[in-house]
Amino acid sequence: MLQSWLTGLRRVLAAPAVAVGVYLVTLGVAVPPSLVLRQSLERHLGASLMAIVARVMRSSMVEVMREHYVTTARSKGLKGRVVVWRHAVRNALIPTVTVVGLQLGVLLGGNMIVETVFGWPGMGRLVVDAIFSRDYPVVQGAVMLYSVIFVLANLVVDLCYIYLDPRIAFEA
Repeated sequence: MLQSWLTGLRRVLAAPAVAVGVYLVTLGVAVPPSLVLRQSLERHLGASLMAIVARVMRSSMVEVMREHYVTTARSKGLKGRVVVWRHAVRNALIPTVTVVGLQLGVLLGGNMIVETVFGWPGMGRLVVDAIFSRDYPVVQGAVMLYSVIFVLANLVVDLCYIYLDPRIAFEA
């Protein structure tokens, strides 16, 4: 089943793109070239960050699978799938969630560079233009917005810790 899914995904990603005027026709849908470039760039940026997440998840799973409670669950006769999903994944997700939360800062900073280089309109380009034109209120507002987004993302990460490991509790 996984192999057929990967084969289908490979076909979709390798679909030929034919230039028709200023549009590209991919899978029978006319798409502007700027959108294709943007989606391609976002896919590659996401893939590089996803590689880090996958590496952290793999190393966490290898470490967790050697723990005593996993051995105990296996010795009780639980199926391998149950042992992995119920006992191992929840504990292996804790460092992975941490990395995902930290990568949001990379994405927030990276969008300024990408939007400026490619001339795409967005928050990042607005901030860079405001810095060059010395528009301090816009810069302060953008920094405040980025800070709130980052703090809320870290709050979500902390709440995920409570869900993943009930032993972690925040005292009032």
